Amino acid sequence: MNGKVRMMIINGKITSGLGKGAFFLSQNFYKNRFNEELGFIPFPGTLNIIVEKEFLEIIKNIKLNKSNLISGEGDFGSVRYIKAILEDKINGAIVFPDKTSHEENYLEFISNKNLRKTFNFKNNDKVQLKIVLN
Repeated sequence: MNGKVRMMIINGKITSGLGKGAFFLSQNFYKNRFNEELGFIPFPGTLNIIVEKEFLEIIKNIKLNKSNLISGEGDFGSVRYIKAILEDKINGAIVFPDKTSHEENYLEFISNKNLRKTFNFKNNDKVQLKIVLN
């Protein structure tokens, strides 16, 4: 392995979520595991991004092939994740909860910051994610 990081760029638009991310990301076992796996305790909430249909097959393959998994406890389901960078500035991850109500074209991005406040994001603002493939 040559140590070169492979990235894929995905563009999308900010949208409102269902409000469930804050509750789940407040659970200690999720916070602790994300801290162990990603090196940060996530802000209790996700930044929801709608992506173009052209990216759906790629995202589906990433989600299915990644071994990055945080197992749930009790009634809380497992969460797969993949490291990503928002706007070339914020390291975080895209999370794929096993139990979700979102459509396939929704991505949920987590970081240690309140991203709507940090960037003053509004619905329909365009954003770029770089997904770390290796």
